[in-house]
Amino acid sequence: MAETVAITDLPGGVRLITLNRPEKKNALTGAMYDAMREALAEADTSDAVGAVVFAGQPGMFSAGNDLADFMGHAGDGFSNSPALAFIRQLARTRTPMVAAVDGIAVGIGATLCLHCDLVYASPAARLRMPFVELGLVPEAASSYLLPLRVGRLRATELLLLSRPLEADEAQALGLVNAVLPADMLVEQAIAQATKLAALPGGALAASRALIRGDQAQVEAALEAEAKAFDAQLRSHESQERLAAFLNRAKPASA
Repeated sequence: MAETVAITDLPGGVRLITLNRPEKKNALTGAMYDAMREALAEADTSDAVGAVVFAGQPGMFSAGNDLADFMGHAGDGFSNSPALAFIRQLARTRTPMVAAVDGIAVGIGATLCLHCDLVYASPAARLRMPFVELGLVPEAASSYLLPLRVGRLRATELLLLSRPLEADEAQALGLVNAVLPADMLVEQAIAQATKLAALPGGALAASRALIRGDQAQVEAALEAEAKAFDAQLRSHESQERLAAFLNRAKPASA
C-alpha cells in the first residue's frame, strides 16, 4: 500500500512533502497530519534540509480534513487532535516552505498556503475555506493572516461565505506568486525552494522572520481559533452540519 504522505529529500536541500491519497482527493487523516508534522519538525533540526515543498496529486492539492476520520476522534476535542498539532508546527516552522497547488485546496489545503513563503498554482487551482458553513470557525490563524493579506472585507467574504477563489484571482490578491501550467508547477516550486535553500542560512532566517512579522500575534490567533473551534465542534449546529455533509458524501448504496 502506497504511503498517503510521501517524504522525499531531493538534491539541493529540498524536502518534498507529497500528499498521496488521490482516491480521497488527498483528504487528510490523523496519520497524514502526524507525518507532515514530523517532516517539518525534522526539517528544522536538519542541516541537510533548507526548504520544504508541499505538493499533491495532479489535479488535486487537498480536500481538507477527512471528516469521517476527524469525527471518529472528535470526542477527544480539537485541542488534542493531530490536525492542531500539525497547524502549530506549521506556524512555528523556521524552514522556508513553498506550496505547489494544483486543483482543489479546501480548508487546511487553503489555509496551509498562508504559512508558506512562496505559493505557485496551476490554472485549475481553486481555494475554498468552508468552515462556517460546517458550523465551525477558521483555523491555522487564517482569521488573522487572511485579512492582513487581502483586507477585512474580502477576507470576510472568503471566510464567512466560503466563496471559492480561482487561481488568477488568488494571484491578483497576493495569495499566489504565479499561475503556471500544471506540468511545470512542481518543477518550479522545487526550483524556487532550491534557491532558498542555497542562501546564507543566518541572513535567510533573519529576513524571513522580518518579512513574516509578529510571530506571537500569529500564534495567539491560532490558539484563539483552536479554542473557538473546539467549542463549535461540540455544538449541536456543528454536529448537525457535519453529519449532513458525511451523509451526502456516502454512496447511495451505503
